[in-house]
Amino acid sequence: MKRYHVAFLFCLFTLAGFSQNLNPLNGNNKALLWKISGNGLSKPSYLFGTIHMLCEEDAILSDSLKMAIQNCDDVYLEIKMDDLIGMLGAFGKMKMVGDTTFSDLLSPEEYEKVKNYFENKKSIIPFSMLETFKPILAASMLESSSLSCGTPVAMEQLIMEEAKKHEKEIKGLETLSFQAGLLDSIPYALQAKQLVNYIDSAATGTDETKEFNVLLDAYKKEDLDKLEELTRESDVGLSRYTDILLYNRNRNWVKQLNSLMQGKSLVIAVGAGHLPGEQGVINLLKKEGYNVTPIPNKNAGLKVI
Repeated sequence: MKRYHVAFLFCLFTLAGFSQNLNPLNGNNKALLWKISGNGLSKPSYLFGTIHMLCEEDAILSDSLKMAIQNCDDVYLEIKMDDLIGMLGAFGKMKMVGDTTFSDLLSPEEYEKVKNYFENKKSIIPFSMLETFKPILAASMLESSSLSCGTPVAMEQLIMEEAKKHEKEIKGLETLSFQAGLLDSIPYALQAKQLVNYIDSAATGTDETKEFNVLLDAYKKEDLDKLEELTRESDVGLSRYTDILLYNRNRNWVKQLNSLMQGKSLVIAVGAGHLPGEQGVINLLKKEGYNVTPIPNKNAGLKVI
């Protein structure tokens, strides 16, 4: 199964895995941390590509990223993740409209399969509540089970902790309600089909794990070309909604950043799948006239230039 790379895990929602047109980044695509300068900016800002979950031993912030956070004015994530009121207010957006449930979208056999799978996985949300969620959100609750380690860690959480250590304000480019609402654009029946396919694939214990490990390996190697190649193989049915779920959001972020970066140094951390491609954030920033250059993202006392 080709995964749709959508995650909404412990109120972390980053839509980052739909196809883009390949656009080489000046021959250097092995970088997750990028410096944004020029075009009238008085201070540089930094763009970092995240992944939703990593094993604890792999989830380490580099010296360069730590220094960028220490020296910046504000940190921007896709959403303001420490906004409890906003999180609670978005709960209604997680549910399908019109009191729709999984039983309305699946055959009796498929419904029992999905129900048994979630109950066996001991989801943090009871199935009686989960079956009213948009199916892609429900499926994303299973993302951490693809990791072979016992302690998955969200990169965004580490970035937030580092920002708070240096008393940096954490802000969001979008709201959780907006992100969850985007999934109303995808027919629930199609989402439900993806959920069943996910479970069928995961039941074999082979293809799903292999694909996820390839994705993790590409991320750890900071290989944006490989990440883009993997996301371009996403499901054909969902690729019709790329503009809504990815491209439009990239454009909206860059429009915001044009104003937000004036007079300030920012660290902007978004899903790594948003970075590469002709309509990726890196190329869109270049089209606006900014210099966007890779920064070594290793742990060896490296300095942010």
